[in-house]
Amino acid sequence: MECMNRARCLTLAAFSLTAALLPAQSAPPATPAQRLSQWKPVERPFLSANLSARERQMVARLVDACRLLDEVYWRQADQAGLKLYQSTQDASLKRLLAIMGSRWDLVDENRPFTGAELMPPGRDFYPRGLTRAQIEQYVKDHPAEKAALYDEHSVVKRQGQKLVAVPYHVEYQQWLDPMAKALRDAASLSDDPAFANFLRLRADALLSDDYYPSDLAWLDLKDPKFDVIFAPYETYTDDLLGVRTTYGASILIRNEEESRKLAVYQKYVPEIQDALPLPAADRPSKRGFLTPMEVMDAPFRAGDLLHGYQAVADNLPNDPRIHEKKGSKKIFFKNFMDARVSYIILPIAKLLMQPAQAAKASGEGYLAGTLLHEICHGLGPAFARVNGKQVDIREAIGGGYSGLEEAKADVVGMFGLKWLIDHDALPKTRLEEYYSSYVAGIFRTLRFGTGEAHGRAEMMEFNYLLENKALTHAAGRYTIDYARMPPTIAKLAKELLEIEATGNRARAEAWFAKYDRMPSELTAALAATKGIPVDLEPVWGMK
Repeated sequence: MECMNRARCLTLAAFSLTAALLPAQSAPPATPAQRLSQWKPVERPFLSANLSARERQMVARLVDACRLLDEVYWRQADQAGLKLYQSTQDASLKRLLAIMGSRWDLVDENRPFTGAELMPPGRDFYPRGLTRAQIEQYVKDHPAEKAALYDEHSVVKRQGQKLVAVPYHVEYQQWLDPMAKALRDAASLSDDPAFANFLRLRADALLSDDYYPSDLAWLDLKDPKFDVIFAPYETYTDDLLGVRTTYGASILIRNEEESRKLAVYQKYVPEIQDALPLPAADRPSKRGFLTPMEVMDAPFRAGDLLHGYQAVADNLPNDPRIHEKKGSKKIFFKNFMDARVSYIILPIAKLLMQPAQAAKASGEGYLAGTLLHEICHGLGPAFARVNGKQVDIREAIGGGYSGLEEAKADVVGMFGLKWLIDHDALPKTRLEEYYSSYVAGIFRTLRFGTGEAHGRAEMMEFNYLLENKALTHAAGRYTIDYARMPPTIAKLAKELLEIEATGNRARAEAWFAKYDRMPSELTAALAATKGIPVDLEPVWGMK
């Protein structure tokens, strides 16, 4: 895909972030130009590590690979939107399409901002009009075809009355071949043999859809100066079956000072797993498993890490086989996190929370919650138990899996923070800071509505806190009952963990349906935040 503005393309010296103003929830702007009038540039320069000439060449090839990956992401998310992006002469529409990676506004309940077509739940992974019930009936009638049709690295197509699965490495070969070459070229320029080996293995994986060997090599990297996320990992875009993955990428440069602070969290991961409110059979031991954590600065992103929601952390890979064998890697994007806290989290807290409690919200508190959130993606059950068999949790839960998993990571993460404090691993004086930062973060996410997994998760969490009086509302502001928070969080953690362990789709759907409504007083309160940026728009450029 062409860069949306050549002056904004990557250079290896620096980049800035801009932030977007939240559109009015009750009356979304009618045109792309009107929507963009509410996006305000707020620059936050970031200088990357000093790079040698050879390192610059290596990163340039990684950027080439990322741009090719973005081409594939568009074809998964919205092929018609890509054609419109390539052909439109409307600068405002072109910019919105580039921000969202589709024709649907990801910060406005996925409403179309051009044309009238509603976002299909299966995007372009499936034929238009195909329903989950039809797929489930088809595989019931053709059980030998189920594995292929549920393969996370395939697209589904019709051939007459048949449904067929086409592997990603076949469907997207035109872009994957040069993408793999770019990774191999980058490997030849790397001074880190382990990183170079990983890049070569990941290039092989792009052409076979077998990411297992390269994922193992990725987790074996020891404190690398350079790293990349580069794979189809996340299932957020598949709301039909909840199993198909979109391609995402980020180039990463190590923030050494911040990375050293992670030791306390790494040390206690097995103990937190053992403390979860689940039977031992549903929480496999994490003792002896790697829990690599990296605080990185991200000078370039593509695919699902670029368009729409801007992640400040990640926990990968998602393959439960990798979790069982080695664990997962937690990555924290320090430059994105700093911008989110400064421009969004703390200003929202001042407007919506009781003043003394808002003052307790902090960047350090938000970082702690984010750290535990990502750790807890890798905790809990590895598989669901369905009719006496082990089943992938994503398959068992279906389209609601992403929201369930995000809620589990949030809530179990807060449960884990309390455990660390109770066991003197963190200061007891910081518990209220952690709860205040958690609630402030919920307000930030709810401004997206519930059209996306994180929004669905945190709408449920918010309403559950209200129901249990751990959070109360009066005169446009919210107050935390710090004494009620620990038991409320523990109860909710147990519920979400049990849903995953049992793979009970009906229970998951009923639970989220019960709590998916935004209270009218919250709608009114959020209206007061319309002058605060809703999220970050990365702008790659030279200082």
